[in-house]
Amino acid sequence: MSGFSLSATSIDERALRRELFDPACGGYVCFEGWVRNHNEGQQVTRLEYEVYEPLALSEGARIMAEAQQRFGVQQLRCVHRTGALELGEIAVWVGVAAAHRDEAFRACRYLIDEIKHRLPIWKKEHYLSGDSGWVNCERCAAAPSDPHDHAADHGRGAAPALRRAAPGDRHS
Repeated sequence: MSGFSLSATSIDERALRRELFDPACGGYVCFEGWVRNHNEGQQVTRLEYEVYEPLALSEGARIMAEAQQRFGVQQLRCVHRTGALELGEIAVWVGVAAAHRDEAFRACRYLIDEIKHRLPIWKKEHYLSGDSGWVNCERCAAAPSDPHDHAADHGRGAAPALRRAAPGDRHS
């Protein structure tokens, strides 16, 4: 098991924490990314995440292996939601257990930053005004010449073209 997974249902953070328990570990750190009610001056009512699953799972596994090797942590896990999420729901959960707190903190930060930066996951916000929009999706901002081409960028067709983005720019 790579430690990375996607979920179309609510994340059970208590169960995930129990999975990480290891008597050899003295430090445990987790990060929960929650659906918030605002972004860039807009009132957000809910989110949708779309994902290109094969690539997200393989790259997620690679990121988990990198963190384990780089920081020497004993246990790590990450779950990212897909589909529709309501305010307050957990969109992404990362947990790390290590012998010492420093490794746990550094590995947790590395995991969330790399997952947000490298995975083909797109976030659509729905606003109180009734409008909606894809967050930081360059192709979504421009009127698509071929809607089928654009659908491929959101996991409904061929593998999307990935772009490099600043950490934190595609997720909650």
